[in-house]
Amino acid sequence: MQSVHMIRRELTTPLAVGYNIGEVSEMLTKRKKVRKYIRFYGQVQAVGFRWRTMQAAQLYGATGWVRNEYDDSVSMEIQGTERQIDDVIAALDRGSYIVIERMEVKQLEPVEDENGFRVKYH
Repeated sequence: MQSVHMIRRELTTPLAVGYNIGEVSEMLTKRKKVRKYIRFYGQVQAVGFRWRTMQAAQLYGATGWVRNEYDDSVSMEIQGTERQIDDVIAALDRGSYIVIERMEVKQLEPVEDENGFRVKYH
């Protein structure tokens, strides 16, 4: 885990070594917290999807929730950096028995002071 000092140094160093302002902006965006609602379709129920999601979210530091839907899909609200969210989805995609055929994604407003990731039940 990086210290605040290291992160500040990384944010100021790129300008000194020749990065342009667009590249610096992209670096900052990758650290910005976002929240997404994602609906997964395919072979996503009865295959450990929710458990694997919770484990991956905890591993990568994302917050939010996941739940089964009545139409055999799984919905999730996940919050973190774009990288954290991508890492969670990649971990799901690598999962045994899980087959994600498609996803619907909506951007949401981040939730302040959210802690942890949990499985929700109806």
